[in-house]
Parts: sequence; C-alpha cells; structure tokens
Amino acid sequence: MSTFDEEIARHLKDAADSGELSRSESYGKPLPSDPGGDAMPQALRMPMKILKDAGALPPEIEWFHQRARLRAAIHATADARQLESLRLQLVELEQKLALRLEALRINASL
Repeated sequence: MSTFDEEIARHLKDAADSGELSRSESYGKPLPSDPGGDAMPQALRMPMKILKDAGALPPEIEWFHQRARLRAAIHATADARQLESLRLQLVELEQKLALRLEALRINASL
C-alpha cells in the first residue's frame, strides 16, 4: 500500500506523462504571490488557500461584508426603531468577529 504522498506523486507523474500539466496556463511559471499571505499565521495559510481556490469565503470574510452592509444601512435609515435594531445587530456582529479573530490569533487554527 502506498502512502498519500506517493499517491499524489503518481497522479502528478501520470498527468505530466499525458501532457495534461503542460496544457495549463501557469505551467512552468512561478505561482503568483498572495497579498496578505505573509501576514497570515502559517497554520492557516493552506486552509485559507483551499477555501479561496474553491471559491468559498471563510465565515470571517462574510462577516466583514455583513458589517459593511449594516453600517451602510445605519447611515441610510431614518427610522429610530430600525436604527436601534441595526446598531444592536452591528454590535453583536462586531463582538462575534472580535472573538473569532482573537481565537484565530491565539490558536492559529480554524
């Protein structure tokens, strides 16, 4: 039975032998640098890259987008009740975000 690394190497060799790799646009070129990648803890780089390559956003990123939408809604509303509700949602979201980011900083894992 082969190891996982050996299995990956076999698949890469098969793809190279069949010419599948050389047809790729990025074949033989250095990988593009990821802005902000150096600021990310080493343990989170691969999981975040996998999510990014899959087109999925980490929940924290969606929370940042949600926070921006809430702030815009706060500035656009004139209704006092709605304004209070939006502010409460924003405070709760910012607390959730702060706790999650602190946990990621401390644990350096998802």
